[in-house]
Amino acid sequence: MCRECPLTAVLTSEESAALAAIDEDAIAQMLLELLVIPSVTGSAAESDMQHRLAGHLDRLGLDVDLWSMDLPALRAHPDFPGTEAPRDEAWGLVATTPDDRDGPAMILQGHVDVVPPGDLAQWDGDPFVPRVAGNVVHARGACDMKAGLVANLAALAAIRASGARLRGRVAAHCVVGEEDGGLGAFATLQRGHTGDACIITEPTGGTLVTANAGALTFRIEVTGRATHASTHDAGVSAIDAYLPLHRALARLEAQRNTAADPLMAEYRIPYALSVGTLRAGDWASSVPDRLVAEGRLGVRLGEDPAEAMADFESCVTEACADDPWLHAHPTTVSWPGGQFASGRLPSGHPLGALVREAHGDAVGGPRLRERGAPYGSDLRLYAAADIPTLQFGPGDVRLAHSSREQVSLPEIVAVTRTLVLAVLRTVGTA
Repeated sequence: MCRECPLTAVLTSEESAALAAIDEDAIAQMLLELLVIPSVTGSAAESDMQHRLAGHLDRLGLDVDLWSMDLPALRAHPDFPGTEAPRDEAWGLVATTPDDRDGPAMILQGHVDVVPPGDLAQWDGDPFVPRVAGNVVHARGACDMKAGLVANLAALAAIRASGARLRGRVAAHCVVGEEDGGLGAFATLQRGHTGDACIITEPTGGTLVTANAGALTFRIEVTGRATHASTHDAGVSAIDAYLPLHRALARLEAQRNTAADPLMAEYRIPYALSVGTLRAGDWASSVPDRLVAEGRLGVRLGEDPAEAMADFESCVTEACADDPWLHAHPTTVSWPGGQFASGRLPSGHPLGALVREAHGDAVGGPRLRERGAPYGSDLRLYAAADIPTLQFGPGDVRLAHSSREQVSLPEIVAVTRTLVLAVLRTVGTA
């Protein structure tokens, strides 16, 4: 069912027709169809998702580029962003409006992968069977970020259905591997798919996100001395040996979060340093002789990741120097997994104002507030490729990666309406 624009904003005939062509029932149906695909990062279902989306985009009459990535070549690239999830394959997918015109090119980007559901006992049912309560949909991937993908597809469908003839081009970038480093976006850009502006429809909770902090995955390995648990005083527990390091990391986090960029001012800890896993010991009645701690180090806006690594490594070195056991048995630090630099839209770039005005004309309500985000995303890869990029999408990131993950259908519609006007005003109509 199509609904007319309820606002009184002065719109062009092309804009009015495209907004009227948004199919809200189709939005709800597509979201439910995508949520049942358990497209966990690196899984076969992630690849299946790409093929299904390719078919849908082809039916919209777009030029579809679906390709199998050369993983060894990508991993050998000096700028490869890293991965954490094991994978045997990866597929890229870009669909572009078929008119080969000389006007500006706009990218609508979204990732198809989701994180694992975690403890199933904390879910109210199967995380990959969507549960609908009123106009709210609960499932893994609901807000992070299949709702954003649906908004991208719905905006393209509406523009195509309206018959608008574009001066420029619009491209949908559907990418894999965002959750563990950005493999899909990196490969897409390496393939030569580019544009003049990009909107990533990550969940932004009704704000414009114009900057992302970075995040680096670290690993610390601590040595102990094994012995029988009944004579533990004859050994050294790697767990006990690690504790001074843990306290030192807490102090480092506090130091790195002083005088944060104004875009990050609303966050108590904009650049979090968090230990996510601790593994030690292999027998309950033995003193553990090895501990491995892994976590993430927040990268400040504009900070070189190499400088963040050096700051972290200096902290560990100093903590080891102050502890007799660690001084004699040095701890090792390595940097496996995803490596997210920070990224931002250039200050004063017109893309922010364009999206803000499109939202006001298509949806109404309060003026969109600009802020940064404390997590890494694909924004930094597009920004590094000199493509002005921001995030604006349905959902609240605080619900992402949790058993409470959800999104409201009216919010997806509102984002879709905003995207329609933002696209038409960027690429223009013939």
